[in-house]
Amino acid sequence: MAFALSGSGIRFAAVVRGPGVRSAPAQPDRRTSLDLSLLLRKDSFPRTVLSGNSSNESNSTSKIVAASGKVLIPGGESDGLSPSSDSVSSTRVQTDNPQEISETVEEGSKAEMAETSAPVEEEEAKTEIVETGGDITSSTEEVTTGEESMSEEVVEEKPRVVPPPGDGQRIYQYDPMLEGHRGHLEYRYSRYKEMRSLIDQHEGGLDAFSRGYEKLGFTRSAEGITYREWAPGAYSAALVGDFNNWNPNADAMTKNEYGVWEIFLPNNADGSPPIPHGSRVKIRMDTPSGIKDSIPAWIKYSVQPPGEIPYSAIYYDPPEDEKYVFQHPQPKRPKSLRIYESHVGMSSPEPKINTYAGFRDDVLPRIKKLGYNAVQIMAIQEHSYYASFGYHVTNFFAPSSRFGTPEDLKSLIDRAHELGILVLMDIVHSHSSNNTLDGLNGFDGTDTHYFHSGARGYHWMWDSRLFNYGSWEVLRFLLSNARWWLEEYKFDGFRFDGVTSMMYTHHGLQVAFTGNYNEYFGLATDVDAVVYLMLVNDMIHGLYPEAVTVGEDVSGMPAFCIPVQDGGVGFDYRLHMAIADKWIELLKQPDEAWTMGDIVHTLTNRRWLEKCVAYAESHDQALVGDKTIAFWLMDKDMYDFMALDRPSTPRIDRGIALHKMIRLITMGLGGEGYLNFMGNEFGHPEWIDFPRSEQFLPDGKFVPGNNNSFDKCRRRFDLGDADYLRYRGMQEFDQAMQHLEGKYGFMTSPQYVSRKDEGDKMIIFERGDLVFVFNFHWNNSYSDYRVGCLKPGKYKVVLDSDDPLFGGYSRIDHDAEFFSYDGHYDNRPCSFLVYAPSRTAVVYALCED
Repeated sequence: MAFALSGSGIRFAAVVRGPGVRSAPAQPDRRTSLDLSLLLRKDSFPRTVLSGNSSNESNSTSKIVAASGKVLIPGGESDGLSPSSDSVSSTRVQTDNPQEISETVEEGSKAEMAETSAPVEEEEAKTEIVETGGDITSSTEEVTTGEESMSEEVVEEKPRVVPPPGDGQRIYQYDPMLEGHRGHLEYRYSRYKEMRSLIDQHEGGLDAFSRGYEKLGFTRSAEGITYREWAPGAYSAALVGDFNNWNPNADAMTKNEYGVWEIFLPNNADGSPPIPHGSRVKIRMDTPSGIKDSIPAWIKYSVQPPGEIPYSAIYYDPPEDEKYVFQHPQPKRPKSLRIYESHVGMSSPEPKINTYAGFRDDVLPRIKKLGYNAVQIMAIQEHSYYASFGYHVTNFFAPSSRFGTPEDLKSLIDRAHELGILVLMDIVHSHSSNNTLDGLNGFDGTDTHYFHSGARGYHWMWDSRLFNYGSWEVLRFLLSNARWWLEEYKFDGFRFDGVTSMMYTHHGLQVAFTGNYNEYFGLATDVDAVVYLMLVNDMIHGLYPEAVTVGEDVSGMPAFCIPVQDGGVGFDYRLHMAIADKWIELLKQPDEAWTMGDIVHTLTNRRWLEKCVAYAESHDQALVGDKTIAFWLMDKDMYDFMALDRPSTPRIDRGIALHKMIRLITMGLGGEGYLNFMGNEFGHPEWIDFPRSEQFLPDGKFVPGNNNSFDKCRRRFDLGDADYLRYRGMQEFDQAMQHLEGKYGFMTSPQYVSRKDEGDKMIIFERGDLVFVFNFHWNNSYSDYRVGCLKPGKYKVVLDSDDPLFGGYSRIDHDAEFFSYDGHYDNRPCSFLVYAPSRTAVVYALCED
């Protein structure tokens, strides 16, 4: 995740970053130093690393505002709002300060990770893998990419029951090292159970509590429209808009004892709604900071009028015949996730802001063809500053109007479901825009409304506000927000942004996470935030069992991906953020300095029973000022030597070869899911540079702009499709890699590394019935190279990075058959001989016949 200060044009790399961005200068690198190897248990997915033979081995789309002040909006579908006009719950619960953790937390937090136990656990893992490996079967049927098969695996009905809290004790079985921190963990779980109990007692359970949008904001009934807003700091409030000519005296609101303002507007005499669909509205309040007009916090749509800076809140309630009706059921969650990370606005090859419709028609079919089974979409929640990449959210319930209407977004999601593609939303609950005109900051004129006050409520690196997760109404707002996107828009899950920032009061800034458990459990832990994450995962997985949650955590918090009932935080996946940093580190070094053991260790260093999404490079690396893997490898040669009718260069040859190998080994060893940012599959040669103008910073420093150009704020898919450019071969390889995983399901199969040879620069591992052979040597090719394997039989080539289709040199015979020999080799019971050309990756599959 990266942010640009509004109006400055300066981009800062966030320390709690979107996938894989390096630390700020004052921040020691925290991912590469984190060692989780002690937690690779023998009964987990096999992740053991065996030694090789080398002695050197190392382990502008805004809607037009007419003169009348009305905003013209095309129609679409909404599931409708509750007709109920009942008052908000009359109970306001005050909770204790979770930061006052009992002394038992510190008393039980002295144990550190014991390096000496690693070889024992590793040896146990070896034995277990050999014994059980023969029983592994591929999950081909579960992850097939065909539309016909996907359509059969759908969720027909979602239960609406959140299971009661468990006892939270199984985490100590998963990870005995947590026993030393039982005091903190028991306190944390007791706080979670207390909140569940209070929600059950006062709100009727998580199901009802997470439907706050049926009470707050604008709700429509047969009799009229009710508007409610929580703004306890305001002295007075009135609803104003086009419907009452912005008269602050026309529709004054009343405030109840819990700080909720309310007004009911009856239907017009002719039965029409009192507020026309598409008209502008705001709430005018007299606050401790003065009179102010604010966009309603629960607004479902907001737009930026042409030529204006502030956004306009839009009352969005289209007629029934204009609402989009979903036609296709949501696909069943696949066993292995292959995620295509996207940004709708910059998804066109043309220098413009693309639309939901354009993405639906042009990009989704591309994603399907490439073989990805999930699309993760950034920048959905409305954000007034485009260059924030969607991370400075101003209107949490409103889909960005830059790309079209809510109905257009629903159409996009429905089309993805028709193609069998899951749609994940990059949701931002870690912080909020500092914007006081369009966002939540200072909404009711106070500093403490949705956020902590003072320094605790402000993120100095991101220039944004930080939520008070201990506030009852903040919990209602955020839980309902997550529910809204799942219910109204049929998203299939979320990637939660900036989770590390949430879980610690230091937000991960200038902190080097080493793996010492004292770093995770103590007074620096924001227990309120962790409890919120447990609650939101509880709600999501209880009410939407097929939904997927992925957490962006750089710290390595133990039990992050363990179910809440067992005492964990409850995420399905953790982003394996150390991998991208490792590749950057290696790409700064010459090939001969690369150590195979270091690569393997980084890729396999993850916690037992906690699934990871691996990726070779992040979206932040595509931003101007940073470098993608392709640019690290090929630099300016990409501009002059990618045409097939011109001679290549050694740098291009090396770059294309390693680009393919890096991506395949990341997918092969890095986790149970894989993510790619759009365009990186073919080595996109241009960075992302958001349109910006010249600026003077407060200190007087001049920052040049780019004449508000969209030229670099797009994705040149035409380059990957061009059969006369070398980009095409890289794209073809990525597609083949995705379809190989779709066929064999290797990311969810047990893995076993049999060789990491520092002299030969070879890495060999198995995953399911596939054998992966990587030769990272820059010169040496090896004939009759012996490869260990678990199962006897005949093997054939199923993927070859040296294939001419992928820009290779056809040094591998794809018709050859490889028969195994009995006899242990590299601690495997069988082996076969292969040819391993330099800088190639070849995958062999066991044949049934």
